[in-house]
Amino acid sequence: MILSNGSERLVSRRRLLAVLGLLLLSASPGTGRAGADLLRGEVTRVRDGDTIEIGEIAVRLQGVAAPELRQPLGREAGEAMRRLVQGRVVECRPDGSRSYDRIVAVCFLDGRDIGAWLIGRGLARDCPRYSKGRYRAIEAAAAARTAIAALYPLPRYCKARVRRLVSDEPAGTRG
Repeated sequence: MILSNGSERLVSRRRLLAVLGLLLLSASPGTGRAGADLLRGEVTRVRDGDTIEIGEIAVRLQGVAAPELRQPLGREAGEAMRRLVQGRVVECRPDGSRSYDRIVAVCFLDGRDIGAWLIGRGLARDCPRYSKGRYRAIEAAAAARTAIAALYPLPRYCKARVRRLVSDEPAGTRG
């Protein structure tokens, strides 16, 4: 496709699809952006405890680690999330990152953090590497009355990365 704005240039197919997607998003009833930092719309699908879809946009809850559907408590977490948000309008604040095909965001239903809600019911864990401990106290209270910590150990990706130190040994001296 050729566009003209003083000089002609070729626009990549990916850029064109992204622009068309944004146009469709803003034209879709009940789904769209309200302000630069807010994604607001009806939840059309719940993939699992920590992933929802707003229209066709997949959103991963930032700082929340819910079990996969095949893991202990996975179906319960997914079903609880479905009962809470399916068909309802949520507001999500993206953090600017992506996880696979998903936008990463903190999401709210009627002003209430849905990640905190899920963790508070013992159906998900605080993922401190990404939440920076935002849900620590909520998880501690839930762990005192549920079995989440025993049934769903904290995933490795939630733990802080440990940097490996460079050895002082000269190259080739290790056995």
